[in-house]
Amino acid sequence: MLTKRIIPCLDIKDGRTVKGVNFENLIDAGNPVELAQRYAEEGADELVFLDINATVEGRKTLVALVKEIAAHLNIPFTVGGGISSKQDVSELLNAGADKISINSSAVRNPQLVDELALEFGSQCIVVAIDTKNINHTHYVHTHGGRKPTDIQTFQWAKEVTQRGAGEILLTSMDADGTKAGFDVSITAQISKAVSIPVIASGGAGSMKDFSEVFTNGKADAALAASIFHFKEIAIRDLKQYLYEQNISVRQ
Repeated sequence: MLTKRIIPCLDIKDGRTVKGVNFENLIDAGNPVELAQRYAEEGADELVFLDINATVEGRKTLVALVKEIAAHLNIPFTVGGGISSKQDVSELLNAGADKISINSSAVRNPQLVDELALEFGSQCIVVAIDTKNINHTHYVHTHGGRKPTDIQTFQWAKEVTQRGAGEILLTSMDADGTKAGFDVSITAQISKAVSIPVIASGGAGSMKDFSEVFTNGKADAALAASIFHFKEIAIRDLKQYLYEQNISVRQ
């Protein structure tokens, strides 16, 4: 049985780590380099860095900051935000990223998923899907959750899998920052429909939430931000709890 992964997420705005609720009302959460180093030491399995305003502002991800963070890490590191070409991916991998995450650019040009998977290998291509429940149907949103599309999340997840994505980072916009628990329902639906790992994101507030998304939600990994940034839950304590729940985690 594959071990379940615990992944802290650094949402970056203006060079600082931020956190909000439902993608809004952002507050400062600290220095990203210091946080990254702390998480590596605390036993995180991987780290995700999302430059949340890069697409909105029409610019590239902060390569210098990626390089600085990578220098302090010994765990896999995924970078997203403003990535729209093979050149962008090449620069970030050279800066120390192990995987890249694309969202808006993949929706705009689905063929990009095929091209990147072919060029760099599926193992380093993560497709991030920001999903929102509208009238009982989940739809994909882009540009940091600001732009709704008419693409249904379930169909999009299946399409990017067929195109060569290696993982899906599924963020429930409804649950994001609420600490009311992951959206187990949509996570389970997507996890059962695709053959690649699904990272659940949005809503973590307690250790039990992780247990539920791993068991009932069928997630392969769970991502969280504020509960780790503000030391509400320690990663080692979380892993011990999951181990006691008979959920396989890397100690």
